[in-house]
Amino acid sequence: MLISLVLLTGAMLIGLARTFMGPSLEDRMLAVLLLGSGGVALLLKMAVLFAAPALMDVALVLALLAVVAAAALTRKQIRHD
Repeated sequence: MLISLVLLTGAMLIGLARTFMGPSLEDRMLAVLLLGSGGVALLLKMAVLFAAPALMDVALVLALLAVVAAAALTRKQIRHD
C-alpha cells in the first residue's frame, strides 16, 4: 500500500511540474487530467485505508469533473481547427 501511495504521489508531482512548464495549453490540460486521475486514486486508497465510504463519493465527483474538462478541451480544439 505504501509503495503505491509513493508512486501515485510521484506521478502527481511530475504532473504538477508539467502543468507549470508545459509549452502549450494541451500539455497543461493533460497534466491537470493526470492530477485529477491521481487524486481519484489517492482518494480511493484513503477510503479503503480509513474505511470512509464518503471519500468514494468525492472520488466519483472528481472523476466526473475530469471527464467534463477533457470534453471541453476536445470541443475547443475542434472549433479551433
